Amino acid sequence: MSLDINLKKGLKIPLKGKAEKKLVHAKSSDSYALCPSDFHTHVPKLLCKEGEKVKQGQPIFYAKAAPEIQFVAPVSGTLTQIVRGAKRRILSIVFQADGKDQCVKHKLPELSSLSADDVKAHLLSSGCWPFIKKRPYDVIADPAQTPKGIFISGFSTAPLAAELPFVLEGQEADFQHGIDVLAKLAPKVHLSVAAHDDSFLSSVTAAEIHRVKGIHPAGNVGVQIHHIDPISAGEVAWTLGAEDVAIIGRFFSTGIFDPTRTVAVVGPVVSNPSYVKTRIGAALAPLVSAVGLEGDGQIRIINGDVLSGRAAHADGAVGFYSNTVSVLAEGNRYRMFGWLPFVGPNIFSMSRTSLSWLLPKKNYSLDTNMNGEERALVVTGEMERVIPMDILPMQLIKECMAENIEKMEALGIYEVAPEDFALVDYASTSKLEAQSIIREALDLMIKEVG
Repeated sequence: MSLDINLKKGLKIPLKGKAEKKLVHAKSSDSYALCPSDFHTHVPKLLCKEGEKVKQGQPIFYAKAAPEIQFVAPVSGTLTQIVRGAKRRILSIVFQADGKDQCVKHKLPELSSLSADDVKAHLLSSGCWPFIKKRPYDVIADPAQTPKGIFISGFSTAPLAAELPFVLEGQEADFQHGIDVLAKLAPKVHLSVAAHDDSFLSSVTAAEIHRVKGIHPAGNVGVQIHHIDPISAGEVAWTLGAEDVAIIGRFFSTGIFDPTRTVAVVGPVVSNPSYVKTRIGAALAPLVSAVGLEGDGQIRIINGDVLSGRAAHADGAVGFYSNTVSVLAEGNRYRMFGWLPFVGPNIFSMSRTSLSWLLPKKNYSLDTNMNGEERALVVTGEMERVIPMDILPMQLIKECMAENIEKMEALGIYEVAPEDFALVDYASTSKLEAQSIIREALDLMIKEVG
C-alpha cells in the first residue's frame, strides 16, 4: 500500500533558467573522462595504461578496498591521459572516442532464472554496481550486504533540476526492467513520485509507489526514506537515481553497458535552457555551447543542481551521477550598503529582509555571491524551517564539528546525506558549509564505526 507524504517545511528558490521540455542537438564529444572523485571513499587501482585501446564497458579501474567493484569505459576509443594531482592522486582518466561504439557484450540468461547473487555478479562485472549507493554514509553500496529496502526518487525539487519523467521518455521499458532487476536484491523497492504525477512512473509494477507533496527538499531520497522507513543503527538502505535504474534495465535486456544521459543544461545565464542527449563522462563544453550563454562575464559550471552540485572546469566532463548541468554568473561583485534590509526587488530571501515576499511569482537571476562571510551559529530557527525531518539540524552540525560520535548517532547522523543540508548552506545566516561538515562527519563514522 502506498504512503502519501505531505511535507510542509523546505524552500522553493525561484531561479531563472529552467529547461524547456525539448531536446537540442549538441556536437558529439570526442573527449570523455571518468573522475574517481565521483566515487567517494574509493581509491582507484588502474587496469589500463595510457595509449591503450578500450571498448565501451571495458573495466578501467577497480576500487582498492573492494576489488569486485569495477568502473568501466563510457565509450570505445583510446585511453589518452591519466591526470594526476598531489601525491599522484588520480584526478581523471581521459578517453578519445573513435566513433565505432565497440562494446563489451555480456551473455545474460532470463531474469527469472537469476538469483540475487547472480544479479549482483552481473552488476559488478558490467560496471553498473556504482550506480547503487547506500544509506547511511551516501557511498557506493557494499555488495556483501542485504538492504532493508531500495529507494528511488522519481522527481527532483532542487532549483532548475531535470524533470525525471521527461528524462525517461523513451526509456519506460528499460526503467520497468530495472525495477524488476532491483526487486531481486531487496525485500522491497520504493519509488517516490510527485503528488500529482501522471506519468508512467505512477503505474510501475514490482515497486511500492509513494506520492510525495512538498517543496525542496521533498525530492531528496533521504527525506523520503525518513518518512517511509527510517534507518536505525545497524540497518542499510540502498538508493539509485531514476535514469540509473533505466541503464541497469537496459543492460539486463541487451547485455551492453549503455551510459546514456539526458542532461538539463540550465541557469540564469543560459540563453536556451534545454535538454541534451549525451552520455556519462562527455565533455561539458559542447553541451554548454548547444544552449548558448548570455553576456560575456565570468561563469561557474556546476555538475548537478545549484545547491548540491560540484563546480566543474569549462573543459570538465558530465559527472557519473549528473542529470543536470547548471551555469551561474560568478558573484564577484558587491552591493553598496548590502547589509541594509529592503535593498531592492531583485534580491531573493527566505526572510522578509528583502522585498521578494511581495513578489511570489518572480524568478531571480541569482549568482554565486555568498552575500556575507562565515559567522557564529545563532539560534534563529532557519535550519529547522528548511529540513522536513525529525532531527535537530543545528545541534547535529555542532556535534559533527566537535566529532562527538555518540551524540551524532543520537541526533540522526545515520539518516542524512550532505544534499539534505544543501538548503542550510543557502538559508542559514551563519554561512557555514553545512554539506562539507556533514560529509566529513560521515567519513569519520565510516572510519570509526564502519
